[in-house]
Amino acid sequence: MPAMSPDPARLLRSPEWYRDATRWTQLTLAEDDPIKFDVDEWIDVFRRTGSNAACLSAGGYVAYYPTKVPFHYRSKFLGDTDPFGALVDGARGLDMHVMARVDPHAIHDDAAKAHPEWVAVDAAGNPRRHWAFPEAWVTCAYGDYNMEYMPEIVREIVREYDIDAVFANRWQGHGICYCEGCARRFFDASGLALPQAGNSEDLAWRAWVAWRRERLTTMVVEWDRAVQAIRPNASFIPNMGGASLMEFDLETIKAHCPFLVVDHQGRHGVEPVWMAGRNAKRIRATLRDRPVILITSVGPEEPVHRWKDSVTTGPEMTTWIADGAAHGMLPWFTKFNGVIPDPRWIEPVAEGFDLHARLEPALTTTEPACEIAILDATTTLRMHDWNSRDAAEADEKGFCHALVEAGLAFEFVSDHAMTDEMLDRFKVLILPNALCLSDAQCAVISAWVGRGGNLIVAGESAMATEDGTPRDECGLAPSLGTRVISAPRGPVKNTYVEVCGDHPVNAGYEGAARIIGGIRLVGIEAGTGADTPFLYVPDFPDLPMEEVYPREAATAPAVVVRQTPAGGRVAHIPWNIGATYWEVQAKDHQRLIENTVRWALGGPSMVEISGKGILDVGVRQGKTEMLVSLVNLTNPMMWKAPIHEIYPVGTQNVSIAMKGGETNVKAYLPIAGCAAKVTLRDGRAIVTVPQIDIVEAVHLTWEE
Repeated sequence: MPAMSPDPARLLRSPEWYRDATRWTQLTLAEDDPIKFDVDEWIDVFRRTGSNAACLSAGGYVAYYPTKVPFHYRSKFLGDTDPFGALVDGARGLDMHVMARVDPHAIHDDAAKAHPEWVAVDAAGNPRRHWAFPEAWVTCAYGDYNMEYMPEIVREIVREYDIDAVFANRWQGHGICYCEGCARRFFDASGLALPQAGNSEDLAWRAWVAWRRERLTTMVVEWDRAVQAIRPNASFIPNMGGASLMEFDLETIKAHCPFLVVDHQGRHGVEPVWMAGRNAKRIRATLRDRPVILITSVGPEEPVHRWKDSVTTGPEMTTWIADGAAHGMLPWFTKFNGVIPDPRWIEPVAEGFDLHARLEPALTTTEPACEIAILDATTTLRMHDWNSRDAAEADEKGFCHALVEAGLAFEFVSDHAMTDEMLDRFKVLILPNALCLSDAQCAVISAWVGRGGNLIVAGESAMATEDGTPRDECGLAPSLGTRVISAPRGPVKNTYVEVCGDHPVNAGYEGAARIIGGIRLVGIEAGTGADTPFLYVPDFPDLPMEEVYPREAATAPAVVVRQTPAGGRVAHIPWNIGATYWEVQAKDHQRLIENTVRWALGGPSMVEISGKGILDVGVRQGKTEMLVSLVNLTNPMMWKAPIHEIYPVGTQNVSIAMKGGETNVKAYLPIAGCAAKVTLRDGRAIVTVPQIDIVEAVHLTWEE
């Protein structure tokens, strides 16, 4: 069962050309590249990495071709050359797909003087110089520059060059623009003045978020129409900039974006490796059927100390690519500057692309098939700007990491795209802290529980409506069988929860009477027939040390679990266990999350892994096949880039639940390139994986 790659020539220039564009090279040129870089060297890079598609700098801030559009700044080193055209011809000579990159986020002095309405304005009324290069000006993303002028450049590129699509970088703007045009358009749409800051409680801010979404969505439509008016099989592909589609109208994205590009180029700060695969899951939570690409930088991703023309370690690059690929993301690497003073990135990228190529045949014929879903709380996250969004996602990230440590595969479901059919794919739905949910969204979840679904609700989930208005009661209270008796409070210090009774949710704490509690707490009351495996220990001081002792007995529920009339199981954890675990990494919290999920499942997961190490597990299924991907995260640099070297893990036993009636069951290890022995026992297929370096998978096939 050797790895097979699709034939790029098969779909060249057809309406579905993108389905064979599965491994991408992006070259972002520097202004002096026309006289410094070597086109043939880059054609060789295309070959060496096994790329079948390329995204190449064309224009916008700097034109790398002989543009005729007024105020479209040509590279001062261009002369009579056409580096973009030469790269396009070279890629097409290899039967590669080609996308032209444009960047509209900045302009030069001549354009700014001729068209001051193109320049973004800050809150003080000053035109915005570029924060990193003050000789340039930041453009207004929501007005005529993007809506009228950039389509002229797009049409010129599409008309003059043999390309499949136009890709835009940094096109969404950089915060609120206070130019006259934005102020007027926003007032006409909302009747409000532009907000002064991102504040989820500010009506103007919430209106601006919605208005910005409408403007960006309109831009996607207009640019796509400009492309297709000239090349009907081509598309405009916006760089999504992150892992969620909350900034766009979904129906428009479905109509105009045949595939999606996520710009999460690598890790910075404290960020685990599994974040690569999380990108795929979050996009699938909204648009399940679209190909999704993950951009990986060959350099370190540090937002404060930026070294964009540098090289990170090979193991970091390859592992980031592999984790995304194992969860269904198509790999794309980006190199800034066409000169290659440090070529150490080429082989790691080639290795990552080869790992994807080995997994690709099975990835193509299967789709995600997990039992566990985490709710992607887009309704809540839309209330936050980029500065506060990371903290708003802490609860979800804590649950993700707890499940990764448990070896449990999981997916996401977007509350923005939630349907009965989508929920019915899963056995367990987790709401880590989905604060804002509409009555309709709560009704969809409650109906699923009424059909026997198993629900875990944590933090302040459903304690506010879709516009942020607080509720007196949790919107899912009837399904949970609990009642809120005191409003959320926090941050609090020195809190604890007490182990109460004998229940699967509090198993594994032998000898411990209590464990660390949360930082934000909601007071609840348990209904009839519920169990309370943990109780809140009433607050007590953390100083002076002589005063650090509880004054009262623990009586209020800190975890409530019950079985529903439909046979399902529900759990309510009314404190921010996810965010607390993400921040503190207390093993007791990971155990509580894992225990609750396994109790909700009511039995073994469809895939169980046993063996030393931490693995990011993915599960995909076809009619007569299953793919279990195993990414090795066992590394001292799992939490902090870059990985310095790979630490292989030894034997892993993979146990896969079978439906019954399967015959001729076989297993293949795509990375090792060999068959594996299958043992059928108690309705499960057992496969042993002898070693995993970066990634391995078990491709199980059978006959019915």
